[in-house]
Amino acid sequence: MYLTMNRFKVLKIAAVEFEALWKQRDSHLKEISGFVSFHLLRGPEHENYILYASHTAWKNEKSFRDWTISDAFRAAHKGAGGSRGLYLETPELEIFETVTELK
Repeated sequence: MYLTMNRFKVLKIAAVEFEALWKQRDSHLKEISGFVSFHLLRGPEHENYILYASHTAWKNEKSFRDWTISDAFRAAHKGAGGSRGLYLETPELEIFETVTELK
């Protein structure tokens, strides 16, 4: 399993708009071989922001890398720069590879 996560510090006043963008977004992920799952997670509230994480699971690193160079990736991210005003700072990408798994 290969996990990618973007952490977003969303301004409190922009939380509803941020969530709506993700709920309406066509990610094109289901078209990609090796895609396992996606979640948008809402975390703790802080004084001036709410922490969110977009969490995507892949069968392996190659599947994720193929996604990042695909037409589907470009389509899913077109216009993404227009939402920068919703964030306290630039989103932070974190990548993890499974070391052990329990089912």
